[in-house]
Amino acid sequence: MRLMNSLRSLLGWCSLLLVVPAMPAAAVDVRDVRLWAGPDDTRVVFDLSGSARHKLTVLRNPDRIVLDLPGVGLRRTVHAKSTGAVRRMRLARGADGDLRIVLDLVHAVRANSFLTAPNDRYGYRLVVDLAAGSAPTAARSKAPVSLAAAVPVKPEHAPADARDLIVAIDAGHGGDDPGAIGKNGTREKDVVLAIARELFSRVNAEPGMRAVLTRGGDYFIPLRERMQRARAQQADLFVSIHADSVLDRRVDGSSVYILSQRGASDEAARWLAERENASDLIGGVSLDDKDDVLASVLLDLSQSAALSASETAAESVLHELNQVGEVRKPQVQQARFMVLKSPDIPSMLVETAYISNPLEEQRLREHGHQAKLAEAIREGIHDYFYANPPPGTRIAQLAAGGTERTAQAGLTTSGR
Repeated sequence: MRLMNSLRSLLGWCSLLLVVPAMPAAAVDVRDVRLWAGPDDTRVVFDLSGSARHKLTVLRNPDRIVLDLPGVGLRRTVHAKSTGAVRRMRLARGADGDLRIVLDLVHAVRANSFLTAPNDRYGYRLVVDLAAGSAPTAARSKAPVSLAAAVPVKPEHAPADARDLIVAIDAGHGGDDPGAIGKNGTREKDVVLAIARELFSRVNAEPGMRAVLTRGGDYFIPLRERMQRARAQQADLFVSIHADSVLDRRVDGSSVYILSQRGASDEAARWLAERENASDLIGGVSLDDKDDVLASVLLDLSQSAALSASETAAESVLHELNQVGEVRKPQVQQARFMVLKSPDIPSMLVETAYISNPLEEQRLREHGHQAKLAEAIREGIHDYFYANPPPGTRIAQLAAGGTERTAQAGLTTSGR
């Protein structure tokens, strides 16, 4: 009996030991802070020496963000310049020893924070995203996100009410996210922005087309927001530009991706779960007042049409890229990339080259090669839209006019 009691006592202590949280071996330090500002958002990144808990509080009058980090210290003094929504940063240690960081703001914001695990470039990072909160997101998104006020050329024979096609161009990564880095230090975020800008200019030079950029400078935009910006512009096509990287430096070539069926299913489940807060699908179909079955059917129809169009457009772009250089994968690939998950916009992700290949890294740095890649993508977009012109667009009028002229030329030739 004594032995049993001793065992029960020992087991009781063991169970207590299992639920007592382990104390950290050493305090975590804030090593540095980096800020990046875009047109609508500001990102603040705190580099940490290890994982840490944090609490974020948004305060008004005056507008400020308060971050409390238990058990976190400062390795050295860190400074942050006034950038974007952040007017000033203050750091202090509370009576309980916890680090408090206060971000004094220029204006009201919507804030989101998260901790990221180490990668091959950075250690642990506490990321704070600040989105302008003085106006509704939809209202702020109405203005085109572009580098210049390019005005599309209006064909003389097009009706006044025919609309331009809108192509959303997304330069991957940006800001504190450099993307892949080549052997000679070339950063993916830089070369894909250069290609995106080149593509932007070439699409805008197309009669009946208008381009918008999800980012026009070196700042980070969350992946889902890139898709949302394209939807806010009611884009007819979404093209995300990237540069691939693998360990084998011999691998080269371009490839084009569209959303996989699994990715589409994941996004459909999200939309159906949150449809009371979701915007209308393009075309004005709303899901918030539909029952589960009808909402599911409508969403499936929208996604199926978008995926089919995505594949056709991607095949056209891949064909043109093959004229610039060898493609790595001769068929359109499928993946669950977040930026491709729009349920109503044909979307593709273009891996322009392998930045991990020294020869391709060098080419990606050259403006001439960037222009060739942009022209190949533009030509693929052009061919896709002229073969599949959306009704009511200037391209539809141009395509119809071209068909008529071709038929007339054929009649004249056969009559000789």
